[in-house]
Amino acid sequence: MPEPATFRSLDGSAALAAASRHLLVADIGGSHIRLARQASDGAFELLIDVPTPANDWGQFCAAIGEATSLFATGSSALSISIAGVVDPGTGEVAAANIPCINGRSLARDLTALLGMPVVVTNDADCAALAEARIGAGIGHGVVFCAILGTGVGGGLIVNGRLVRGAGGLTGEWGHGPIVNEAVVDAGDGRSLRVPRFKCGCGMTGCLDTVGGARGLERLHEFLHGSMQSSLQILDAWIAGEPSAAATVRAWIELVSGPLALVVNVTGASVVPVCGGLSRCTPLVTALDLAVRQQILRRTEAALLIPSPLNDQAGLIGAAFAFADLS
Repeated sequence: MPEPATFRSLDGSAALAAASRHLLVADIGGSHIRLARQASDGAFELLIDVPTPANDWGQFCAAIGEATSLFATGSSALSISIAGVVDPGTGEVAAANIPCINGRSLARDLTALLGMPVVVTNDADCAALAEARIGAGIGHGVVFCAILGTGVGGGLIVNGRLVRGAGGLTGEWGHGPIVNEAVVDAGDGRSLRVPRFKCGCGMTGCLDTVGGARGLERLHEFLHGSMQSSLQILDAWIAGEPSAAATVRAWIELVSGPLALVVNVTGASVVPVCGGLSRCTPLVTALDLAVRQQILRRTEAALLIPSPLNDQAGLIGAAFAFADLS
């Protein structure tokens, strides 16, 4: 097992609420389960990182059980940040990347299995909570956290509180048939019409099909017939390579409009950006400029801010989510 890694601290009130229950926090995605613990001073330490058994419920439970049993005490609780939608009414989870938990009331089932209180919250909502309270959103009344990772997601915080809509579907700006066919410059004298791609959610034309890292790769392949990773594309763009520059221009054109609409609808005064693409600061800066040119409220100040928390945001936000429900 690796040496524990120390994470950022929460503010005092949340730290005390969490520490009083010996809180464990987990960030569960389609690939990995990360378990961390919060100490009495509010600091986190990463305890364990194991593969997610995404297709087998029994193995999934065993992985969670084995991980928590190493560190749980008689008064422990577990708060989970999950890559899926959590219905606040039924507790049922829908997770495309973790099929074995689909339709299950995960908090109820794991509470019974582990013998400790369990809270489950959408990972984008957890990230939004963390960013609003100790990250880029500090001091802002309305914070929209945009996730630009493998796909596109988001969470909305108003006056420090998470907004939970019907079915848990708040901030999901990556889905819905909002991307129209667009004519873009391929960078070599050609103008190409980008089609409305089929989305994994069942709809066609979702921003998720072009907005995340896989979407950037899809755009590049469509424009240039070359399959490259998002990292390769962004490195080439920064280096001034023409085909990569054309891909990024098309990506910004397709993503900036929907995000500007989100800002107009929510009234967000800051948009922390989490996920793998947020690590490319020049990309966030370029997207920020394009978004600010399309919103009704004119501002010279940056609106999109790369997350100062990023990979830690889900774990920190899970602690906040537990404290809010305690």
